[in-house]
Amino acid sequence: MLGTLTNEQIERVLHSQLTGRIGCHAGGRTYVVPITYAYDGESIYGHSSFGLKIAMMRENPEVCFEVEDVQSQVNWESVIAWGRYEELTGEDARAGMAVLMRRFLPLLTSKTARAPDETPDVLTTSAIVYRIRLSEKTGRCEKPDLPTVMG
Repeated sequence: MLGTLTNEQIERVLHSQLTGRIGCHAGGRTYVVPITYAYDGESIYGHSSFGLKIAMMRENPEVCFEVEDVQSQVNWESVIAWGRYEELTGEDARAGMAVLMRRFLPLLTSKTARAPDETPDVLTTSAIVYRIRLSEKTGRCEKPDLPTVMG
């Protein structure tokens, strides 16, 4: 049955996933693209090389972000959020990359592989580090044991 996620459930989904989708619109075109991301409770953080996604978000920084947790066709949760793209530079870019590294490095290491002691210096790479400050979030779900919810 269909249902609406609570704020607590929305936060859990945003914190638990690694891949989401950015929807951006500029120049009369809409573009939806998957990204790996980290969520700090307020903003989505990502990094990218320059391309269509970055060009469109620079032109129109109002974007949509979607993420889901799908167990099956009748057991899923989906969050859609709206926010504003901000390109980070200097210390802000370093801090943004640190958020990403804290999220991903534990997943890439094991007892025999160790994470680097420092966050890579994003200022010496071509990476564009950005955040999307979320202003609105909504969530839906389908669970086999929920009472029917219309809407």
